[in-house]
Amino acid sequence: MTDDAPRLFLTNTLTRRKDAFRPLDWRGADVAEADRRVRMYVCGPTVYDFAHIGNARPVIVFDVLFRLLRHLFGAGRVVYARNITDVDDKINARAARDFPELPLNEAIARVTEKTAARFHQDVAALGCLPPTVEPRATAFVAPRADGLPDMISMIGTLIAKGHAYVAGGEVLFDVGSMPAYGALSHRRLEDQQAGARVAVEAHKRNPADFVLWKLSGEHEPGWDSPWGRGRPGWHIECSVMSAAYLGQTFDIHGGGLDLIFPHHENEIAQSCCAHGTERMAEVWMHNGFVQVDGRKMSKSEGNFVTIADVLDTDRVGGRRWPGEAVRLLMLKTHYREPIDFTATRLDEAVRELDKWERQARAAGEPASAEPDPVFLEAVCDDLALAAAVARVHALFDEGRPAEALASLRLLGIDPVREQAVGADVAERIARRLELLKARDFAAADALRDALAAEGIMLKDGKDPATGERMTTWEIRR
Repeated sequence: MTDDAPRLFLTNTLTRRKDAFRPLDWRGADVAEADRRVRMYVCGPTVYDFAHIGNARPVIVFDVLFRLLRHLFGAGRVVYARNITDVDDKINARAARDFPELPLNEAIARVTEKTAARFHQDVAALGCLPPTVEPRATAFVAPRADGLPDMISMIGTLIAKGHAYVAGGEVLFDVGSMPAYGALSHRRLEDQQAGARVAVEAHKRNPADFVLWKLSGEHEPGWDSPWGRGRPGWHIECSVMSAAYLGQTFDIHGGGLDLIFPHHENEIAQSCCAHGTERMAEVWMHNGFVQVDGRKMSKSEGNFVTIADVLDTDRVGGRRWPGEAVRLLMLKTHYREPIDFTATRLDEAVRELDKWERQARAAGEPASAEPDPVFLEAVCDDLALAAAVARVHALFDEGRPAEALASLRLLGIDPVREQAVGADVAERIARRLELLKARDFAAADALRDALAAEGIMLKDGKDPATGERMTTWEIRR
């Protein structure tokens, strides 16, 4: 980060303040310049179903923050970890429902692979960069050959330090062993005790104690452990995977508002007690909820919308929408405020994108430029993106398309990207057609999937003049 770069300010859920952000590696002289990194962890999907439009918001918000950190500190200095939860009771239930004829473990593999692949396709269509690392929970349950942290070992450490105990066939975290429990959510432990149904879970020392390990049935997925064959609780996964790639204390932890309690509160408890640290992450950031047509999204209300519904079907407003319109809609409301997701607002986003495209093309091929300083100042003010988008409009109106486009690209939006990638896509489509002619379908499918991951969707058909196979493409903004 250069001395003349704007200062970045972020609102910290833990402190309830907006403070200047200074990464841990920049605070002392003990980290060599070449080794300094900004480290960020964001909770990823549980892959039992396609991601819904509420899941899209943290992916987009923290993708913008990832891009901003790379701009300020250097692309090679930012480590962004986002996990995939691929062991969970919801996954087990979905697998048994969808593939009753298969052994459960095989059915689980079918569900998780299909759902994870669709998640990657969806977020690429929304213009999101892949994270630096994307660990899967199942790879971190048992001790690893590479020595990275694992869940069984961390649970053992918590038991040894007096923060966890075995009861009722489970390993439970003892929240009473951590005086600071509840600091993130500002929930007092005594209030939770007073309102709990103690008789329901009498094996717990405290009603708020939560599961670290539970036993698995004969046909359920499980790992051998000192406490019997079982599987981890949800919260321990993120404590282990964040430590594996970011260290025991790191810079930023993000996620949706709904994760503050109990998930993030419990992550802090596990991590700090296992490592003996005061904090798990320096800055905690949480995005607000997404409503659909003014109501909380739910299947019972009939307004449950997946990202795939928006991109691939006409379920929203009777049409399909470009991913870039979804992204712009999300960015125009401050990330900590609630959003109302409607077809009307998507229409507004499409009109803005179309206007920028017309203005950019009318200006010809602008010279390369850096993001506008006023725009960058707004983005650095706790991601004040509504002001940043307004600045883009002003830049175009002032006849400064180069700065406008550079600013938009920092947000992951490029209204003239189709023109820039056209030649490369055409070449890869031609290569895929050759592979299809050679009946190398696996390689052809891999090429198609690689394009889809970049937000480029192919459509096969026949040339009306010759009857031969032809392929058209479009960018799902």
